[in-house]
Amino acid sequence: MTIALDPSDTTPASSSAPEEEGFWVPGAAAPEEAGEPEAAALEEAGEPEAAAPAEAGEPEAAEEVAADPADPADPADPADHDPVVVRDAEDFGVYARTGGWTFALKVARSVRPGGQPAEGAAARKVSARAFAALAGCSPERVMRYYKAWDMAADDGLVPQFEVLEPGADIELPDADVWLSYYTSRNSASSVRGQAISAAAEAEGIRPTKALEVAENPTALRAAILADPGTAEAARGALLDRMKEDPALQTELARAIARTDDLKKAVASEAKVADRIGYVRQIVENGQIRTPAGQTVDAPAEVRAEAERHLSLIDELDDSEEAGEWAGEAYESVRGLVAKAVEEDPALRVQERRTRFYSSLQKATKVFEELTLDEVMEEEIYEEDMLQRLEALQEAIGSCIAALRKAAPTAP
Repeated sequence: MTIALDPSDTTPASSSAPEEEGFWVPGAAAPEEAGEPEAAALEEAGEPEAAAPAEAGEPEAAEEVAADPADPADPADPADHDPVVVRDAEDFGVYARTGGWTFALKVARSVRPGGQPAEGAAARKVSARAFAALAGCSPERVMRYYKAWDMAADDGLVPQFEVLEPGADIELPDADVWLSYYTSRNSASSVRGQAISAAAEAEGIRPTKALEVAENPTALRAAILADPGTAEAARGALLDRMKEDPALQTELARAIARTDDLKKAVASEAKVADRIGYVRQIVENGQIRTPAGQTVDAPAEVRAEAERHLSLIDELDDSEEAGEWAGEAYESVRGLVAKAVEEDPALRVQERRTRFYSSLQKATKVFEELTLDEVMEEEIYEEDMLQRLEALQEAIGSCIAALRKAAPTAP
């Protein structure tokens, strides 16, 4: 690319020695003395003037801007360089600005997939297979560029294939838009690949990254086993997926049930969750559940203590174990509940009545489940059975006598 310079915008070189902008030359006048426009422009822009190399002490900056003595005064003049180098530099600049669109244009203006009529300008085009053979790559790769251009054309970003002729040049979109249309993986065209691509876009990442991981489960397994951060991300993803995947829920539940250590861990965490739920219910609903199973309004002291413990639990990081905190909260609140029950006469009586009824119902249910028919049909009799039933009969008789004695006298 040739840059035209206006003679009025240039400053004649000094007759004593050539000087390039930004370099200090021994014997040359200081910027203030020479009155160079570059120094004035820096002052107007609010930028400090560059110090001399000896004062600045930055050899890296000096190396970065050091000029090759063989370079001409104007390095942007193509006439002063080898044409092959100029062509490479121009190609590099085009690709830096447009990225994959550069190659997609070559495909779009030269390829006519099979089945399309070879009429007009399309007669000069070749099939994707022929183009791939000339390029030394696969037809699938050519078609991926073709499809990317097709999608961009549907969005009005680039012209349709029909208006492009071999060798035609157009203004191309920016390079950062390319990845929105192009995928380098064959799996992206499948139903599974499309679902992965959609999920990747929803997460704000490039679909090619997600597709690469999906195509290499062994690499994913290795990353999960070796890196806690990757394992945590995988755990979160599995939990999110289980909400809508009953089959996965069943598989994981089965795997846990078959592993003793996992079963113990689940039971322990379930206990912690139950205790935190007990405290949280008091805070959120304002009610307590007594040891006998009654649900009554929580006293102010109990509710305040529950709120204090719950705030401490909620402030824990995800990496901190809540088991000890949950146990302390549960025991503290449970103790206050028991104290509140004992200090309220009416509540204390109702608590004991509820407990007695609960025990009576359990005993009744157990006795009703005894199958006396088997005693008659099978030889299962043991002397100890009769002794236990006789003892139970005596206990029931004593209980009945005590209840009759406690019964209020009829007027």
